[in-house]
Amino acid sequence: MPRTTDEQSDRRRVLVKLLTGNQIVRQSELVELLRREGFNATQSSISRDLRDLGVSKSKSGYQLPSPANQDQERELKLLAEYIRAIRAAGPNLIVIATAAGAAQRVALTLDRTQWPDIVGTLSGDDTIFIATAASAPQRRLLARLREAFGNQSR
Repeated sequence: MPRTTDEQSDRRRVLVKLLTGNQIVRQSELVELLRREGFNATQSSISRDLRDLGVSKSKSGYQLPSPANQDQERELKLLAEYIRAIRAAGPNLIVIATAAGAAQRVALTLDRTQWPDIVGTLSGDDTIFIATAASAPQRRLLARLREAFGNQSR
């Protein structure tokens, strides 16, 4: 864990630079490159950084999010004020309670993210049902939603 948020921000800034200028396929490579830059990085800290930065992994290596993905993440943060609760319901269903009239807009934004853990969404006026393929994707998606919308677990 970084000692300060400044240290974390600096590390993430360098991480983005490294991913922009290099084809990197393993986290261990990133750990080594960051250590050469003077950061005390571990694989778990790199994993958190990659997740928080929205970095994806393809066959050719780690990829920074496209500007469209960053716009969607910003839109999700703006919609956070409409979220009332996020709960698991069974092994592959998530229920999001929203303010009246907000569910469709939130669901549409979630659909547009094309997150792989979302199989589909169904929205009403103030409730969204999100289907996942199994319990592991449900747990990942719950964590991602709570991060995007704030820790809404009421």
